[in-house]
Amino acid sequence: MSRKGRKLLVDSLTRSAKHFTKSEVECLVKLFDTLVAKASSQFAGAGFDRTVFRDTLYNAFGMTDDVVLDRVFSTFDKDNTGCINVVEWVEGLAVLLRGTLEEKMKYCFAIYDLNGDGYISKEEMFQMLKNSLLIQPADEEPDEGVKDLVEIALKKMDYDHDGKLSFTDFETAVRDENLLLEAFGPCLPDIKVSCTRHKPVNSIASWNHSLLH
Repeated sequence: MSRKGRKLLVDSLTRSAKHFTKSEVECLVKLFDTLVAKASSQFAGAGFDRTVFRDTLYNAFGMTDDVVLDRVFSTFDKDNTGCINVVEWVEGLAVLLRGTLEEKMKYCFAIYDLNGDGYISKEEMFQMLKNSLLIQPADEEPDEGVKDLVEIALKKMDYDHDGKLSFTDFETAVRDENLLLEAFGPCLPDIKVSCTRHKPVNSIASWNHSLLH
């Protein structure tokens, strides 16, 4: 990409990503180029695949849950190509790291809505909770404990009593009690990593440096 083309890209992403400064976007585009170089050649330099994405989130934030990482990839991959392009990369990170409560509610809901039908069903709650909880081998009937948690969650969050959570249910519950944002398993980076608004340029630059070296 020419210097002029790169400048236009950075300027455009700085406007669309909202939560990053121009310097931060430049860092993230540089990191994107490095990740693309590691990726499968099938994408012809246009982006990077699921494996590179998962490795990056693991190395940067310690995110290890395979189910969650697959869902995060899907929320970034807006055009469903199996490849993260530079716009999806920067705009996705803007929500993941600096998103407003509204943006993070939409993001977490999309992670938990495994089949994308606009609801978090009992089955989806069960799958996410079972996946995220540390079940001890000695536990008797571990599935029963997870089912109990699902019922507790429904009782607290299912405002229209239809046996599943719509986004309206989820939003109402989270606005009432913010801790419910990750009710069905952790899907946001550690708060110490993402809450860096006081020194945003340094934080993205240092993260960028650590992943590049």
